[in-house]
Order: sequence, then C-alpha cells, then structure tokens
Amino acid sequence: MCRAAFKTWRTFDTSLTAELFQLMRLTVNDRVHDVAPRDDETLLELLRDRLALTGTKLTCDRGECGACTVLLDGATAYSCLTLAVSCDGATVRTVEGLAPPGSLSTLQQAFIAHDAAQCGYCTPGQLVAAQALLDHSAHPTDDEIRAAMSGNLCRCGTYPKIVQAIRAAAEAGAGVGPSAASTADGAPHGA
Repeated sequence: MCRAAFKTWRTFDTSLTAELFQLMRLTVNDRVHDVAPRDDETLLELLRDRLALTGTKLTCDRGECGACTVLLDGATAYSCLTLAVSCDGATVRTVEGLAPPGSLSTLQQAFIAHDAAQCGYCTPGQLVAAQALLDHSAHPTDDEIRAAMSGNLCRCGTYPKIVQAIRAAAEAGAGVGPSAASTADGAPHGA
C-alpha cells in the first residue's frame, strides 16, 4: 500500500490500524502515546505526521545534517534514520519538550540573545544536541561544545554564535550535570 493511500485510509478508519500493525507505547515530551507504526516508518515521520510535532525537521533524510536530532532515552539520535518500531517503550524529547509550552528554556533564550539562529531551519536539532551536551556536562569547554555539535550542520555558518550561546547557557546554569548522557563519542545514535 503506498504511503499516500495509507495516510488517507488511516485518516478515515484508525480502528483497524492496531490489527494491521504492532501497537507500541512511546513517551514523547512527557506524554504517553500508543501508536502502531508501519515497519518502514521512521521516528521522524511518526513525530511529524502522527503526533504533529513539526519542530523536528526533515532535511537530508540520511543522517548527515542533524536537523532531525531528538533525545532518545537521553541520547542524541537522528530521527530520520531511527525506525519507529525500534522505539517501543522509549522516551523521546523533541525541541518542543525543551521548555514548558509558551516559554523558552535558558538555552533557547541564549540562542536568541547570541543570534545563533539565522534562517532557523537547523535550530531545533542544534538546540536538542546542545541540551544533550548540557545534560551531560554542566560546564563544557569550547572544544567539548564543538565536538558535541559536530553532528549538526548550519548552512548559514553561525557556528561561532552557536558556541557562544551554549557557553552562555552553561554559565547561566542550563547544564544539569551528568544525567542522561549521550553516546560516548558525542555522535548521535544512527550516525
């Protein structure tokens, strides 16, 4: 069944979905969702198309740019490469979950104050990757910031401002120290 036909069919009769696909539970931004993803559906598609969380961006669709970065059980992951069915029982945090609705986190405020977002398309992935770093290291060095952000491309070239913003957020206390650490080398899962 083609994707367009599936989406149309799904819209009109979702009661049959659980019979055709394996039902799984996923916690996204502290909300529990029971979903039945297709075997070939990525986490990115599930987030954007089913849960209407459109902050996570589809850009390269091959795990090279980082615009689709999310936190998967506390570690950075490229959601365009992660199959949704592999996330049963997982906890996902997207850019929408970095702060309560209607407010901005210290990190988001620092990105604005330091003009770290120019066109803004890569910003959601940059913010999620930066938060993962700050969750792991409350006071990272500039070299640690650059290494942690190396999986996220900014086509506008605001890298120095991104480093400044992360440093400022860390100085303002946005880092919570070692908690849900990212992968040992700082690269997102699926890279």
